[in-house]
Amino acid sequence: MDNGASSYRRFRDNGDVHGLDEIIIEYSDGLILYLTSIVGNIHTAEEIAEDTFVRLGTKKPRYSGKSKFKTWLYAIGRNMAIDYLRKNSKHISVPIDDAIGIADEEALEAEYIRKEQRITVHRAMRKLKLEYQQVLWLIYFEELSNKEAAKVMKKSVRSVESLLYRARKSLRSQLEMEGFDYEET
Repeated sequence: MDNGASSYRRFRDNGDVHGLDEIIIEYSDGLILYLTSIVGNIHTAEEIAEDTFVRLGTKKPRYSGKSKFKTWLYAIGRNMAIDYLRKNSKHISVPIDDAIGIADEEALEAEYIRKEQRITVHRAMRKLKLEYQQVLWLIYFEELSNKEAAKVMKKSVRSVESLLYRARKSLRSQLEMEGFDYEET
C-alpha cells in the first residue's frame, strides 16, 4: 500500500493530524521542486505547495486510489499552479542550488563536478518549452512512470511518450549547444 495513501486515509477518516504531517514531510520537497518547474520561482512554488497541503487539510478531497498517492497529490499541486499562473501572468525564475558538504577531498571534487552538471542540466531545461520541462521533471527527477506523468499532466500516455522523446531530443540539443560533456568522470 502507498504510504502517503495510508497516512492521508488516517487523517481524512480518523482525524489523525499526524497523518497529514507525514504527508507534508514526505512530499513537500519534491512537490516544491516540481511546482518550481511550472511557475519558475521557488518561493512561489513553496506557497503553492503550502496551499496544496492546506487544501488537503481543509477540503479533504477524496483519494480514489486509481493512481499512486504521489501522482494524485502532484496533480492537485499542478492545478493550483496553473490557477496561480492564470491569475498572475508575470513570473520570475530563480535558480535552484544544492549545498552539500563532504569531508573527503576527492569526494568533494566529484560532488562539485556532479553539482555543476546538475546546474548545467537545470539551466538547459529552463530554456526548453514548459511542457518539456514538466515531463522531464516528472519522469527523471520525481521518478514517475509515463502513465503517472500522463495523469498529472492530463494527457494520454502516448502523448507523454511522444512529448518525452521530443523533450529529451531538445534537451540534448540545448546541452550540446552549451558544450556539455557527456563523458563519465
